[in-house]
Amino acid sequence: MSKTPRALSEEADLRSRLDHLTLSRKEGFGRFANAPRRIRPELLSRRQLKKLPEEALAEYNRARRKWHANLGPLDTWQMQALHEDLWDIFDSNDQDGDKVKGGIALDAFPGLGKTTAVLAFARKLHRRIIKEEGEYTDDGHERWPVCRVGLTSNTGMRDFNRAILEYFSHPGRHRGTTAEFGYRALDSILSAETKLLIVDDLHFLKWRNKSGIEVSNHFKYIANEFPVTLLMAGVGLEKKGLFSEGASYEDAVLAQTGRRTTRLGMEPFGIKTEKGRCGWHDTLLAIEERVILANKYPGMIADDLPDYLFARSTGHIGSLMTLINRGCQRAVRTGVERLDKQLLDQVKTTPHLNGPARSNKTPSMPAASSAAPDRTGRRRRERTSHPDDPHPPTAR
Repeated sequence: MSKTPRALSEEADLRSRLDHLTLSRKEGFGRFANAPRRIRPELLSRRQLKKLPEEALAEYNRARRKWHANLGPLDTWQMQALHEDLWDIFDSNDQDGDKVKGGIALDAFPGLGKTTAVLAFARKLHRRIIKEEGEYTDDGHERWPVCRVGLTSNTGMRDFNRAILEYFSHPGRHRGTTAEFGYRALDSILSAETKLLIVDDLHFLKWRNKSGIEVSNHFKYIANEFPVTLLMAGVGLEKKGLFSEGASYEDAVLAQTGRRTTRLGMEPFGIKTEKGRCGWHDTLLAIEERVILANKYPGMIADDLPDYLFARSTGHIGSLMTLINRGCQRAVRTGVERLDKQLLDQVKTTPHLNGPARSNKTPSMPAASSAAPDRTGRRRRERTSHPDDPHPPTAR
């Protein structure tokens, strides 16, 4: 007996309860890392939709709302390249305890999927280590390969250490000195055999004030004493001086952190080169494959809307996914059941991207010459897979 849309949705309830705050606790990250893949609703035709009873239709549309709100992450070429670099650095840090481990700084503009890519890597790493070494350490402690800490504008060393203790729900996280919090944080990481420490929103830190210098010095201490790879993510880290040499003491402290850190980045999509056009087309194909709309047809997104979507998103994956998500929500709610320019023109995203797309000012994408045509005559490219897809795509 097939399951109802509500039952299918409830099977993925772990994912529906995830948000940025829960990832600051080990239980929340555990739910994120171990949650099953969301089961996609069945694609029904408009005729089948009309035959559904009112309650069944409401459940089906609810399942589609959840699905369209969680279409990603997409395994784009940017994410693939970043993950390869992360694996290189992380695996090379599997050194003896007397050697300083190299850090990582992911420096990229907003909307390029930094946090999404980092969390996708963290989930893979968590699953790999748990599979290889088990859920418990030799001493009987819970194994937590990943710890994630988010920064705010006034984070100091004591706050940073306490955030680590909060992640592990340490009983001594409420009272103590800065040094005591530091020792407890080290003890928590050693007990859980944590291998990757993620510091998100690093750009919030004011590097050259007292708190910023304290935390920067603390990063050096972590690199020396903690058996972890430090992965920092933020916006404009180079401009904030993380990699600068400088002449002052503050600049020298930051430079020491920067010299031990490998800088990585993420690029937006582009359509000026063949590689850029292929990457954009592959991403749109992957999105089109996942969209569940009754009036969807082959090429609805990848062939009919590439220039429009590029103009609206400026090649930023975050803006693109927001537009697609909200467009699908409107298409289901209004009964249009398809995506086109007329519908998407009504969808609001960020202020500078709202309104009709200026597609007439954007160079049109030439048809990809290396792809084989499908049965409709349209040229189709290999789709972009999900990072956890056990069945990678094959060329059509």
